[in-house]
Amino acid sequence: MSWFTETLATSIGKKLLMALTGLGFCLFLVGHLVGNTTIYVGSEAFNAYAAHLHEYEPLIRVMEMGLLLFALIHVITGTILFFQNFGARPNRYSVNRRAGGRTIGSATMPYTGFLVLCFVILHLADFHFVDKSGTTIWNIVADTFQNPLYILTYIIAMVIVAIHISHGFWSAFQTIGANHPKYMPFIMGLGIAFSVAVGIVFGFIPIFLSTTV
Repeated sequence: MSWFTETLATSIGKKLLMALTGLGFCLFLVGHLVGNTTIYVGSEAFNAYAAHLHEYEPLIRVMEMGLLLFALIHVITGTILFFQNFGARPNRYSVNRRAGGRTIGSATMPYTGFLVLCFVILHLADFHFVDKSGTTIWNIVADTFQNPLYILTYIIAMVIVAIHISHGFWSAFQTIGANHPKYMPFIMGLGIAFSVAVGIVFGFIPIFLSTTV
């Protein structure tokens, strides 16, 4: 296992870990995105979706532990890389150079990542670890999104998530070796489309519930 630990000790190894865990979260988001579209159908469809998930509770628990492990690896590795990069160039350029295709997503990755982590903790506290006895998941979500401040926070968070994904998606494929002139334009386009879908589908949920419930 020495080759494994030696690889992870390098900058390339850490970036590979970031890429693999990031793509793992993207896969999770796809499933979460599809499931949450049932909110737009109505309370019965969304409650039925939640009940269907409970039928696979042992598998869900394993997946949650896997996501927690991925989150720890992603956050710790990302933090190490951030401070390593910051230490390598402690003095900021007097002019902000934007050559090389630098985007708002690439320029803000560490910061949007931290904000996404904060949002995930808030999201879990409000929807996952909340007392569900005597109510339904639809009622919990609908009641939460009657708060204008929470609606605004959630929408801003979805914009931040979309910005983070817009760069992280194609960057992950680039890290694992898919950086080919023939395929990268498609991968980058897919990443943008995915980030926009995440922002719109999730971002409109609180607006939809606050106006229809």
